[in-house]
Amino acid sequence: MNENKTNINWYPGHMAKTRREISEKLNLIDIVFEVIDARMPLSSKVVDIDDLIKDKPKVLVMTKYDLCDKEETNKIGKYYEELGYKVVYCDLMSGNTNELINISKNIMNDINKDRINKGMKERAARILIVGAPNVGKSTLINRLVGKKAAGVGNKPGFTKNLSWIRINKDLELLDSPGILWPKLENQEMAHILASLSSIKEEILNNDQIASFILRKMYELYPDRLMERYGIEELDEDLIEAYDMIGRRRGALSRGGVTDYERVSDIIIRDLKNGYLGAITLDRLK
Repeated sequence: MNENKTNINWYPGHMAKTRREISEKLNLIDIVFEVIDARMPLSSKVVDIDDLIKDKPKVLVMTKYDLCDKEETNKIGKYYEELGYKVVYCDLMSGNTNELINISKNIMNDINKDRINKGMKERAARILIVGAPNVGKSTLINRLVGKKAAGVGNKPGFTKNLSWIRINKDLELLDSPGILWPKLENQEMAHILASLSSIKEEILNNDQIASFILRKMYELYPDRLMERYGIEELDEDLIEAYDMIGRRRGALSRGGVTDYERVSDIIIRDLKNGYLGAITLDRLK
């Protein structure tokens, strides 16, 4: 299972279209919620988002907080706060979004005071929801609305168009398809995005993704590999590790030969479903 050094680069046409449409609608936007996956709070942050949204008030919403290594994610959250960002940690399973709603109302109160001073009427806050693919934008919207208003998919690229969603008389949301950036220069981050489904599987095959996951978990959480698979050390080409997982999980072909494709699927699924424990794959340098 030698790791393929394929460079990951994915920037489909719909992402360029989304960026263009956001720029065109920017004058209608009051607040931006940038949604980040708490398991990859550096890798899933859109690197040039500030160029796109200009000086709009912004909140970093770290979703899937229940699935992350809170100690490591909080370090990165503090780093963002030191840069001047407002950071909100969001466990989407609990459905509690009161903090986000209150922050939005406070920001909009100041905006409406300015509107009144200019002789304009008060209006509902218009919030853009933006972020990388599959970081939890649609789930967040459904929690804010209190019902299923946005489609939720397990694959990146599920949401295709910008669409307005009204929460109540005070809040309106503009949902957007997931966006990345034109060139994924940091291949470590690109592999992390692929491992947690922000990059389509067609760009990198499952063997490459699973191999990266094993090596990353061995680097950061070696005890989890021991607990889940009985792996104490990783061999260079990962064959022994794959064989061990295959035997333990019954991923064998006729004659007891390891089905490497099935093992790759198991590794990827275990990471996504939390069977390797609460993890955060990014680290501050």
